[in-house]
Amino acid sequence: MFSPRFFRVAGLVSSLTFSGFADSADWPRWRGSADNGSVSMGSGPHKLDESSLVWKVELPGKGCSTPIVVGKSVYVTVPVAGSDALQSYDWNGKLLWQSVFGVEDPGKHRNASGSNPSPASDGKAVFAAYKSGTLAAVNLDGSLRWKTNLIEKFGPVNLFWDFGSSPALTDKNVVVARMHNGESWLAAFDKQTGELRWKTARNYDVPREVDNGYTTPQVIVYEGKEALFSWGADHLTIHSAADGTLLWSCTGFNPEATPLWPAVASPVLIKDMAIVCFGRADKGSPRLHGIKVSGLGDATSSAHVWKRDEVSSFVPSPAAYKGLVYILSDRGQVACVEPGTGKTLWIADIPRASSNFYASPVIADGVLYAAREDGTVFVAKVEGGFELLSENKLDDRIIAGLVPVGGRIFARGNSRLYCFGK
Repeated sequence: MFSPRFFRVAGLVSSLTFSGFADSADWPRWRGSADNGSVSMGSGPHKLDESSLVWKVELPGKGCSTPIVVGKSVYVTVPVAGSDALQSYDWNGKLLWQSVFGVEDPGKHRNASGSNPSPASDGKAVFAAYKSGTLAAVNLDGSLRWKTNLIEKFGPVNLFWDFGSSPALTDKNVVVARMHNGESWLAAFDKQTGELRWKTARNYDVPREVDNGYTTPQVIVYEGKEALFSWGADHLTIHSAADGTLLWSCTGFNPEATPLWPAVASPVLIKDMAIVCFGRADKGSPRLHGIKVSGLGDATSSAHVWKRDEVSSFVPSPAAYKGLVYILSDRGQVACVEPGTGKTLWIADIPRASSNFYASPVIADGVLYAAREDGTVFVAKVEGGFELLSENKLDDRIIAGLVPVGGRIFARGNSRLYCFGK
């Protein structure tokens, strides 16, 4: 049965159904309105090629963040002439406005940029974070509400690769996570003023690089109150959205103390189960955990329900659809997993190449959309089994996730923004 103590938030009011997902006409943050990478209605075209291309626009510089869509406006973070920026496009691909902030800090990984984190919107403003440390709030007309710099406030980011955690929005605050080799924390800033409301430490003694986290916090309601769900440094944690107080935690994901296992893929939540990808699936050491989220305090001894060591993902985050979890591995294996038991219902392989998958998969109306780093996009039916529908190559590298909204699919390449429709 669905537990009323633990459910997801879309905007400010929970709209989860018993099947475990919420639908929205918007895609207001990185993994959609339910933070699970899926919508139940409004599938896009089954081929992403010239026949379904509605428009494409050139972007001013390399970025790897996933766009968001709010009220038929598309928002994307980009570099503009060496500065961090946020752009807004209308439903027809026309540039509405461009807001420019401080100096860009370009990405050092070939599949990264200074614009890795995706923006997030509460329908009144757009909040964006960048590798440079800039955190900004922009009104929907493009005017700057406020901006600050987290590196100037709290020191440099000591990650092996580039900062990529996207902002999370509570009722009153925008929350940013920093998990790295150094002082790690969650911090909440007032959405109206940018004033720091609280900052809570998140420091754990873990093997080398395991303290590096690239995941994005999720806003939930826990024990009847708004809370933040976070993964990194071998710990799942839940914090009060009001003041950052630690409410619940679970560790024990790395009992062998294996080094060089950063947290990259964000977990997905279905009812009271968290599905956590860990290990290095890209190097033959996959780990997949099923964690029951309930109660208060340290739940390590009771929360671990199941573990798999042959199915997982390192970079792409799982998607959840109609009560099942879909995991896209870095090499293109797709697995459908039952969240309560960890049982694999089916496994299929997307045609392979030398390139990997960095973008997280999305599902719309039972159809999965996945983009490989070389710009090849795949469309497959996944409800009830796997059926590959199409494979098409775009003239761009794609690291960002695809976005299914209103029968359209938005794809952000390193240099272009694409819109596909039926």
